Amino acid sequence: MARPELGLDLRRLSAPTPIWHGRVGRDAWSAMARSIADMGGRLISVWGVDRSASGEAMAACAAYAVPQGLVWLELKLDDAAQGFPDLAIAFPCAARMQRAVADLSGIRAEGSRDDRPWLDHGVWPPGSLPLQHKPQPEASATAGALPADYPFVRVDGDGVHEIAVGPVHAGIIEPGHFRFSVVGEKVLRLEQHLGYTHKGIERRFMELMPLEGHRLAGRISGDTTAAYAWAYSMALESAWGGEVPDRANWLRALMLERERVANHLGDLGALGNDAALAFGLAQFSRLREDWLRLSKEIFGHRLMMDAIVPGGVAIDLTPMKRDRLCMQCDVIEREVRALRRVYDEHAGLQDRFVGTGRVTPQLAAQLGLSGLAGRASGQTADLRCSFPWPPYDRLKVAIATSSDGDVAARVTMRFEEAFESLRLIRAICAGLPDGAARTEIRPQASASLGAGWVEGWRGEVFVALEIGSDGRIVRCHCHDPSWQNWPVLEHAIIGNIVPDFPLINKSFNLSYSGHDL
Repeated sequence: MARPELGLDLRRLSAPTPIWHGRVGRDAWSAMARSIADMGGRLISVWGVDRSASGEAMAACAAYAVPQGLVWLELKLDDAAQGFPDLAIAFPCAARMQRAVADLSGIRAEGSRDDRPWLDHGVWPPGSLPLQHKPQPEASATAGALPADYPFVRVDGDGVHEIAVGPVHAGIIEPGHFRFSVVGEKVLRLEQHLGYTHKGIERRFMELMPLEGHRLAGRISGDTTAAYAWAYSMALESAWGGEVPDRANWLRALMLERERVANHLGDLGALGNDAALAFGLAQFSRLREDWLRLSKEIFGHRLMMDAIVPGGVAIDLTPMKRDRLCMQCDVIEREVRALRRVYDEHAGLQDRFVGTGRVTPQLAAQLGLSGLAGRASGQTADLRCSFPWPPYDRLKVAIATSSDGDVAARVTMRFEEAFESLRLIRAICAGLPDGAARTEIRPQASASLGAGWVEGWRGEVFVALEIGSDGRIVRCHCHDPSWQNWPVLEHAIIGNIVPDFPLINKSFNLSYSGHDL
């Protein structure tokens, strides 16, 4: 594939997806952002790197999707206090990412209109910058104190009042705060505050050897373990130049599609339940449970954790197991098609779905709405189609899109993508090549970079991996598509009524855990 025409010296990383890396100056950093935005490109992620342990400077990094693939740009900084030019002017979705970079690495976006802390809720010890190599302060006795007051944006006017939801929710939902400004039941504004469970995952990567990192990556967001493990393994394999057997790539795709089906089944049931159709929850929960039980039996874990590893996969398939997977696809597809007719013909359900939580294609493009939710609002990005890496280059994935952008469209996307994934699983089982399922990945003697870019069920999962000359991880940045999509949820609820928020929220089903590393 041709190198992106950006007027830069770009080096192609040896990843199966087309990924380039380049270094820029301050003027080019801003100019490239504007140029990529003008050409219809998308911002994937923003992060900081501290290389002071090896005697180098700090750097700000950004990854963009352009027509030729992914471009990873790096801006060298003299120190953290220097900062980097704001990217939110060209890409609004950069705002929260930049705030997280400031909290984690101490590097601030110059000229940003929102410099409030995002992950640091005022309970970290003074001077904490988890991703800087300098010694970090020990947790103080105030570490268990209540978070500091957060300066939410206030909406004034006659009859306007606020409803605070969270951060603690019912059941096992992870913490997140939602501040509604309403008149009666109509929502005028929603503002989120997340980051309540900072787990130190990106710091923990720096304490692991590269061949161990896939296990941690697979636990960033439990519903996306296959996508994260594959993206991390892809990054390590590209950094060290490892060749993955063809059979392993096919088995990885099988797991990724099984993960997609499992999540769509769960969401379709939950969406029915949020619209008062408990029958839908019961039926889809039953199907999902059967699906997960077979995953446990064949891959050793209900969510297939630790099944995708550097160099391939940990578990191969026998012909008998392949037959069982295909048979289950046939059974699940028949039942899901019957349930879809129920959903489509249920007047009460459609009344709740149609027109609710609408995101127009124009707004989706402006805010960078990603993945399934983006495709429901007219965006056509799906890495399996746009940049099909093996084996997707031979599977011919059919992309599903809609321009309606409401809950009904996001439900339709789940049905269509589930059916396509079932087809892909059968095709993978039928076409699975012979050969090894894993090969050894050997370390390099020099410092290296690698990247992985995978279409998870929620959207694009990106991993940027930097390994030092000593063979240890300098930086592993993992990006979840929820970073792009959480802010869009604030717009989707505007003009709707408060009781519709759980339904709209579930139609996106974004990750708290993948957002708060």
